[in-house]
Amino acid sequence: MLKRISPNRVKRLISNAGERVLRPHTLITAGKTPYRVVTDNGLVRLRHYGREGYPQVKYAVPLVIVPPLAVNMLIYDWFPERSFVRYFLEQGFDVYLIDWGSPNRRHASYTLATYVTKLLPEFLQAVREHSGRQVLSLHGWSMGGGFALCYQAYCKDADIRNIVTVGTAVDGHANGQIGRQYAALNRALKAVGVNFRRVPSSAAYAPAWINAIGFKLSDPISSVQGYVDLIRNLDDREFVIQHANQSAFMDNLEAYPGGVIRDWMYSIWLENEAARGYFTLGHKRIYLRDVTANLLALAGSSDKLANEHCCKPIMNLVGSRDKTFLRCPGGHTGILSGSAAPDLAWPETAKWLAGRSNLVS
Repeated sequence: MLKRISPNRVKRLISNAGERVLRPHTLITAGKTPYRVVTDNGLVRLRHYGREGYPQVKYAVPLVIVPPLAVNMLIYDWFPERSFVRYFLEQGFDVYLIDWGSPNRRHASYTLATYVTKLLPEFLQAVREHSGRQVLSLHGWSMGGGFALCYQAYCKDADIRNIVTVGTAVDGHANGQIGRQYAALNRALKAVGVNFRRVPSSAAYAPAWINAIGFKLSDPISSVQGYVDLIRNLDDREFVIQHANQSAFMDNLEAYPGGVIRDWMYSIWLENEAARGYFTLGHKRIYLRDVTANLLALAGSSDKLANEHCCKPIMNLVGSRDKTFLRCPGGHTGILSGSAAPDLAWPETAKWLAGRSNLVS
């Protein structure tokens, strides 16, 4: 026998469904932490998060967030009660974020070298000038961690004191079934004489909509389950708000410049040269042994895009004396900003950074 639905619940169902479908923007609470744009080159912007309502800066080593490409920045400020940037502001860190912007086909020629040898140095210098601090900590999620590692390997910047990588792939072929598929694809390409490195950057360009679909297809069951759960919980406004914020991130990814995704695919997933300790930037080879910063590497227990076996080899490749590996609950986004992140990943990262950052005198 069917349960009778109360009139009040019917009203909530209709109201929440209408708002979720017709006015989803009214449900968005992500991205509300105030910040100032320090510099903007027309594509990339440097954010500095304000301190109003937060403790004074406690640590003299600014924390610079280096995001991956293709994501929008809402992931770092997802919910008022679960915001990466707010958490680290509350811990007394001076927080900057490099927003890579919205690349389009005009930026298809941007390569891994463009980001590592030009854009990242430019914006780290802007952090130094704005903060008045020379020594920095870098926090890189996914490809952003690769950018941070490659930057120090290339520039040999001794004033990068700490690097935190989160779900950063190093040995792509160790990444379970996905890794085995890429290894097989690499062998097949070599067998027919195809060098992926020589693919024109315009051909490798991945528009935003393809990235959004690809991200969801990496875990199709969870993607579908999310909408099933939404229907079941339409009378729960907090659940509807949470779903709207998750969708605001997942449905609004950015494009990949063709050159950089070609280079990243080659170094991590196809040729897998990073697992042998180096990356190729243009015609120059850089070595992970030249990374000397203190290193904290995090991997997700259920990450299918970069599992523990794919991330952990960095520990044997860098030249860092102080290095720590931490396995955290969550998938590829969960280890950064999932529901469990404030309980383990964030506190452990903050404690690790605090122990390696000078106090403000």
